[in-house]
Amino acid sequence: EELRKRYRKTVEAAGGNLTVTAVAVKIVAEALRHFPQFNTSIDMASGEVIQKKYVHIGVAVDTDRGLLVPVIRDADKKSLIQIAVDLAQLSEKARTRKITVEEMQGGCFSISSLGGIGGSFFTPIVNSPEVAILGISRGRFTPVYNEEKQEFQARQLLLGVLARHDRGELADQ
Repeated sequence: EELRKRYRKTVEAAGGNLTVTAVAVKIVAEALRHFPQFNTSIDMASGEVIQKKYVHIGVAVDTDRGLLVPVIRDADKKSLIQIAVDLAQLSEKARTRKITVEEMQGGCFSISSLGGIGGSFFTPIVNSPEVAILGISRGRFTPVYNEEKQEFQARQLLLGVLARHDRGELADQ
C-alpha cells in the first residue's frame, strides 16, 4: 500500500492507475518464473501439460456484459508502470466494447479481483486451458499478533485464493 501511494502520481502521469491488481500482475509474473508448473496449460485431447515459454496474464474485468479477461502479454518483461498502463487501457477497451478477441486470448494464468466491489470471499474459476487462477479480495485492516511486543496491531491484509486444475502430475505438486 505504501508503494501504491508513493508511485500513484507517476503511474497516473503515464496513463495508468496503480491498483492492487496491477501490483498482483507484476508479482504473479515473477512467481511464474520461479514456479513454472503454474505457467502451463492442459491439452485435454492429448492429456499433455504444455510448459509456456512466455508469461501472458489474464485479468478479469467486470463489464456490463459480464466478466471479460483481457491478457497482458509478456508481463514478466514489463515494469510495474507499463503493466498498470496496459491494464488500464485493456480494462477500458473491455468496458467500452472495443476489445478484440485476440486481446483476450493466449493467457497462461489469470487473476480475478473482488477489490472493486468490496467482496471478501469467493472461489475463482480456472480459465481453461490454464491450470490456475489467483483470486484476490479487497485489502482490509485486521488485528495481527506481534510476538515481540506481545500485543495485537492493526495490519492491512489482502486475502488471496489460488485455485488450480487438479489433473495428472499437477495434482501431485
